[in-house]
Amino acid sequence: MRDMIENGLAELGLSGQVPEAAPAQLERFGRLLLEKNEVMNLTAITEPRQVASLHMLDCAALLNCAGFQYKTLIDVGTGAGFPGIPLKILVPTLYVTLLDAQNKRVDWLEEACDQLGLTSMAPIHARAEEAGLDPVLREQFDFATARAVADLRILCEVCLPFVKVGGYFLAMKGIDSDEELDSARPAIHVLGGKVDRCVDYAIPGTAVNHRIIMIEKKGPTPSQYPRRWAKIQKRML
Repeated sequence: MRDMIENGLAELGLSGQVPEAAPAQLERFGRLLLEKNEVMNLTAITEPRQVASLHMLDCAALLNCAGFQYKTLIDVGTGAGFPGIPLKILVPTLYVTLLDAQNKRVDWLEEACDQLGLTSMAPIHARAEEAGLDPVLREQFDFATARAVADLRILCEVCLPFVKVGGYFLAMKGIDSDEELDSARPAIHVLGGKVDRCVDYAIPGTAVNHRIIMIEKKGPTPSQYPRRWAKIQKRML
């Protein structure tokens, strides 16, 4: 797993930009993930080399989109810690909040961060649409990330409220997301955002291509958003 991570980081042009110990630490995180996955459903990807490529290297590609040094980031719906934990390993000065609605996952994230020796990490158990109304979290972050499969309109409503004006929501999507993005543009505008650009990339060691949609926060999100989950699902913006 480590060799694949090292080679993949080099292919992404990141070798000289990340700590020397990062590949070993990413490998250790992968091992912890697979070990815990035997008793808790954290990932459907269980082959170590696929964990290296489809999880670790996929997350590492975010470093080619923005500078994360000494910035704040909230990983919304983090699940097993992606992309938040790999980003923290790759950029130790990044302050990361891991948000997830499942308490058992949050407990494991705390355990994993402790075993990896990661500091300035804040795993939080909360629903995103509720946490986005909390003044302690609302519009407090330089970056929000989401790797979920939900429609971009939903992701924007639950993620953009966390981003401060001038910051970015980085939505990790498939390469075939043009139509989804076009449908989301009105919602992005309502929520105070504007599409900056899309960054397409190939995941090293695979035939998979992904896209990062970079949405800049141009103005405050109106106070009525995010709405309750039932309303979001019933009628997307």
